[in-house]
Amino acid sequence: MTFSHLLRALGSAGLIALAAGAVHAQAWPAKPVRLLVGSPPGGPSDITARTFADQLGQRIGQPVVVENRPGAGNNLAAGAAARAEPDGTTLVLSPDTVLTVNPLVYTSGDFNATRDLVNISVIASFSQMLVCNPSAGVRTVAELTAKARAGSMMYASGGPGVPGHLATEMLLEQTGVRMQHVPYRGPAPATQAVLAGEVACGFLATPTVLPHVKSGRLLALAVSSQAGSALAPDVPTLAKALNQPDLDVSFRLVLQAASGTPPAIVAEIEKQSAAIMKLPAVRDRLKNFDLTAVGSSSAQAQQVMNAEMKRWEPVVKRLGLKSE
Repeated sequence: MTFSHLLRALGSAGLIALAAGAVHAQAWPAKPVRLLVGSPPGGPSDITARTFADQLGQRIGQPVVVENRPGAGNNLAAGAAARAEPDGTTLVLSPDTVLTVNPLVYTSGDFNATRDLVNISVIASFSQMLVCNPSAGVRTVAELTAKARAGSMMYASGGPGVPGHLATEMLLEQTGVRMQHVPYRGPAPATQAVLAGEVACGFLATPTVLPHVKSGRLLALAVSSQAGSALAPDVPTLAKALNQPDLDVSFRLVLQAASGTPPAIVAEIEKQSAAIMKLPAVRDRLKNFDLTAVGSSSAQAQQVMNAEMKRWEPVVKRLGLKSE
């Protein structure tokens, strides 16, 4: 075969591949779509998933059914999506800790999010709020760190490696103080522990703790994101409290599918995601739960995840986090 014949053959093969990709995109989805969530109903991840699913279903003409599969730091939902047929009809919405922390913590299973899932889009970002029981006697981050230096203090989280645990450890790392971590099975029981005074403080989901802040049962010291909270604009950012303007301890909800999903289908879901997250009604609804709509590209999602993996790996290794 001459070089020109080879070029024509390669060109024909490329056209065939492009045509096949177009058919895949046009055919998607040929059946209802499942959207898995690794948290119980009612939380920020679940609310985001249901808001997104409602809009996606309207746009693609197929039902998008949300399934809650809580457990193992969101790994149960993510693992089920990874093992599904890679045809784009099983998706999962996960916090970025599934990618940045869990592969380092859950090392004994046959599932690894960085290997077995493709990142389609960062759907939204969120932060955590540092709250303390009034009996702790602290009203600012400076007072908290001073008291922690002077004696033993405990803080609550929704479990090892979850955003609230990581946010607190970032605070402790930045200030050089120590506090004893008390993990609970989710943010709700962790919040109850702080309310009861069993544990002094905790970085917890803003929508979960804000009603208790407004009632005076908890004191808000800071929010972890650089941008602050639209729901609590008077609460200082951790960056401001520590006088570190570049400090941003925010987290993301990432839409994923099984590795091997055809690129044309990934591109189609990515396009739909970007359009949905631009809708004012969607943005306003998420803002009510302290979430910021994003709708990134797949490439941007992967870039962000790579950076966050590098950021949290030394923290996880320092803490020696391992699954039980």
